[in-house]
Formats: sequence, structure tokens, C-alpha cells
Amino acid sequence: MAKLLVKQVRSKINCPLTQKRGLEALGLKKMNQVVEHDSNPTILGMINKVKHLVSVTEVK
Repeated sequence: MAKLLVKQVRSKINCPLTQKRGLEALGLKKMNQVVEHDSNPTILGMINKVKHLVSVTEVK
């Protein structure tokens, strides 16, 4: 299973509460913080909701 590196690149200020909670569910609390997750449908769905706030790279 592939790993994903998710980095928060934009601020969550003025975002809807659902997007703020999505970032927290991914483990992102600060700008430029990077977390690693397995690539599964749940994580991909959360990333899709906040795709304008994060950058995603795939690690093998």
C-alpha cells in the first residue's frame, strides 16, 4: 500500500468548520506541518475536502 505525505500549505483561517475539522482529522495543526498516511479511501476523501489547503506527495 502506498504512503502519502500530506503538507498543509495554506492557512485554515476563514475556512468553514468542516474543513478545519478535516485538517485536524488528518493530523495537521500548523502551517507547513507534514504527516504521513496510508493511501485508503477514507484518507483520500478527507484530502479531497481540503485539497486547496494541502499538498500531497506519494511515497513508495
